[in-house]
Amino acid sequence: MLKIGDFSKLTHVSVRMLRYYDNQGLLKPSYIDPATGYRLYSADQVPGLQKIVLLRDLNFGVAETTQLLQNWNDTYLMQSLNNKIRDIEEVIEMEKKRIEQIRSAIAHIETDKFDQYYNVTIKSIPSYPVISLRRKVDSHFDEGKLWSELMDFVHQEHIEFDRSSQNNVAIYHDDEHMDSGVDIEVCLIVKRFGKSKGAFTYRMLENIDKMACMMVYGPYENIAGAYYSFADWIDKNHPYTMGSPSRQVTIIDHEDTDNPEEYLTEIQIPLVEV
Repeated sequence: MLKIGDFSKLTHVSVRMLRYYDNQGLLKPSYIDPATGYRLYSADQVPGLQKIVLLRDLNFGVAETTQLLQNWNDTYLMQSLNNKIRDIEEVIEMEKKRIEQIRSAIAHIETDKFDQYYNVTIKSIPSYPVISLRRKVDSHFDEGKLWSELMDFVHQEHIEFDRSSQNNVAIYHDDEHMDSGVDIEVCLIVKRFGKSKGAFTYRMLENIDKMACMMVYGPYENIAGAYYSFADWIDKNHPYTMGSPSRQVTIIDHEDTDNPEEYLTEIQIPLVEV
């Protein structure tokens, strides 16, 4: 038997971590001296500790490590490692997006656009016929998947739609910002109604008497700034308050230009008089 200090030296794992593994139930001492309370370890426990350290270094949590130790075989281990690779890849993609946001912030600061004010105009939006697809998706980044599905359906069904530059309408039905389970509807203006199929629905898009509209130039990252600007506008323009749902109309996007600085999006927010 080895005292915890000796076991620590031989395995290069600190006493603090050995005590932590004990408390978490990952590696209990072989024996605890009832008289002194000393934790004693055996050489047979070294392979188990090596597995714990390996999984720790691979960013497995306590619960995952416990599950792996209880099911230590090649098949389960390989599956868990592949799942971990996918998890890390998702984190990398999120961090890449965060880097782009930081770069965009830097660019705005350098061009003195960080506190840019977006001009708000009020106009009436008529009702018009659309083919739409509405579903809750994981995040706002998944809106593109809805558009792909809708366009595939439109082409398969040979649906005639308005090909003007302001035909793509995205509607955000949530009453508050959602980090997940985002309720989004994407719509194309059509020339005539057809037969709805499944989630693909023909309907009349509601007319809005008073819609606050802002034109946003440049990449989609600029849209957040427009909403901030609208918050300032609504605060100064009583008796209006913000209605729902809000809309976004894509006027110029990646299908029209390779330069994101040339994108043009119109934000539309219903106004309610109080």
